[in-house]
Amino acid sequence: MEQKLHTPEGVRDIYNTECKKKLVTQEKLLDVLHGYGYQDIQTPTFEYFDVFRKEIGTISSRELYKFFDREGNTLALRPDITPSVARAAATLFEGEDFPIRLCYVGNTFINHSSYQGRLKENTQMGAELIGEDSLEADVEMLAMVVDGLKRVGLEEFQVNIGHVDFIQSLMDAAGLDDESKAEVHHLITNRNYFGVEEILDNQEVEDHIKAAFQVLPELMGGVEILDQALEAAPTISAKLAITHLKQMHELLTLYGVEDHISFDLSMSGSYGYYTGVIFRAYTYGTGDAIVRGGRYNQLLEKFGKNTPSIGFAIIVDELMNALSRQKIAVEVTHTHLIVYTEATQKWAISLAKNFRGKGKCVEMHKRGEEDEKASYLEYGKRTQAVSMLYLKEDLTIEMVNLRTGEEKLINAGKRK
Repeated sequence: MEQKLHTPEGVRDIYNTECKKKLVTQEKLLDVLHGYGYQDIQTPTFEYFDVFRKEIGTISSRELYKFFDREGNTLALRPDITPSVARAAATLFEGEDFPIRLCYVGNTFINHSSYQGRLKENTQMGAELIGEDSLEADVEMLAMVVDGLKRVGLEEFQVNIGHVDFIQSLMDAAGLDDESKAEVHHLITNRNYFGVEEILDNQEVEDHIKAAFQVLPELMGGVEILDQALEAAPTISAKLAITHLKQMHELLTLYGVEDHISFDLSMSGSYGYYTGVIFRAYTYGTGDAIVRGGRYNQLLEKFGKNTPSIGFAIIVDELMNALSRQKIAVEVTHTHLIVYTEATQKWAISLAKNFRGKGKCVEMHKRGEEDEKASYLEYGKRTQAVSMLYLKEDLTIEMVNLRTGEEKLINAGKRK
């Protein structure tokens, strides 16, 4: 007997109602992005390895899926779509002086060490605003994230905002080398402030700089923590970062999204290419961020176009987990079954055409003499169809509501 193949570890099949819900959710999110003037772009699933090389700042090389083409060039499945969009924008819009607004949806692939529940293939939907370095551009991104999450039904979620320059200025003021910076970044990300304190003690860092690191755990919350952060900021760069966040909050209130905004000055960003404002969105029912984003003013320069940019990616699979666990309904187009015989085929086709013309989804089944009605009822319930029209040769229709089990007999009269 031939062995059946299953999916590799870290990937899965999505089908039927679950797949419908995911596609409907993506469509709603895209509507929001289009509403802000963002235009669709599709980039290749795999690129030359250099698009994701270490200097770009996405993930380590060992976590990439790498392979070769016939000419021996090293290729990689994309772990992140932003570098692909940056590469495309640097070429396609080389001479464009106005800001470029692009949005996308696609799958990403990361060959990380597996643990329970973590997928190696994820669907991401995102937006990139290329060619503008302004307060308004940063706020537009945050407003889009909040509007998008509200559009798909989320009510309880928070978008945490930080600034790379704040953490970076603390590192620089402490005089840390690159290796120590990387270690401190890792410790802060894992909220291990005792470890940070130990490193600073070993480096003989000045007391007022240590004090700034020590208050980091407190610099999380509403807009009120920004004043505290401003007092702790040891450099002009850090103070400018906080001032920028305060100005952002003022503009965000004009968009009416401030209730979903909070600040986290310990945030350092998951990708190395971030240069300014960074943000992540969280909600109940998922252990990871459902949105990641930030400013990346030097990324396009690596592809030949020196221009500032900001963007975000919604991790659609994490979002779907959250919607499911919060029992937030995703309305999908439902299927109706028409079950007919050889003698009622013409009638069935006419009915199906009429329903489809009205935007309804119809699945047709031709039954044989031995087929029982109960088997079609069971199938309809299993596939989550909403109704079944059981055509009989005496010109009646047994109409069954598959959700309630209610049946109704309809006399269709003489067929034309």
